[in-house]
Amino acid sequence: MNKSVNLLKLEDSGIVAVIRRPNPQHIHHIANALVEGGVGALEITVDTPGVFEMIASLKVAFGERTLVGAGTVLNADTARMAIQAGSDFIFSPILDVDTIRVTNALGKISIPGVMTPTEIVKAYQAGADLVKVFPGNALGVDYFKELQGPLGHIPMMPTGGTTMENAAQFIRNGAVAIGIGGSLVKKDAIEAGRYEELTHTAKQFAHLIQEARK
Repeated sequence: MNKSVNLLKLEDSGIVAVIRRPNPQHIHHIANALVEGGVGALEITVDTPGVFEMIASLKVAFGERTLVGAGTVLNADTARMAIQAGSDFIFSPILDVDTIRVTNALGKISIPGVMTPTEIVKAYQAGADLVKVFPGNALGVDYFKELQGPLGHIPMMPTGGTTMENAAQFIRNGAVAIGIGGSLVKKDAIEAGRYEELTHTAKQFAHLIQEARK
């Protein structure tokens, strides 16, 4: 799929699952459970040992069923390596213009991390496809609502502290998607092999998002 199709797929799903430092033995079970629950994009943080091998393996296993990307990307070199491994998107906690440019040059989705209105605009002007407002919960759902007046033309998504309790309100207040970590990718369930819990939780988030969009 090309970049524009992938971007539409990400936004249609509305969920980017943040998978932080997974065990290699668990990653395919985690991914399958999330995809079965309706998650359209899987992010694996680059501080994970063997992350690029994981990304490559997931792309082979899932093909076009889901997007696979790299998270916690801090520089252009890491972005390039992640894309060479098969990443469909690059997720960053910061605004780094070189990372955005490399990601765009290689035809992949760029999602830099931003906090202030100035950073949001700078990221978009540099070529970001959408921006990750981080930390989402600390800034709050009302922050998103206030941004829509002057900056509603820029696609935004919160990450950091997103939960069942605030997901729908983020969408109603203008978010095009939500990055979800621990409240979706539950470590206790994974360690116990209860992957069906991830599927169930993903379906709950997907339902909340779709209802909020109505």
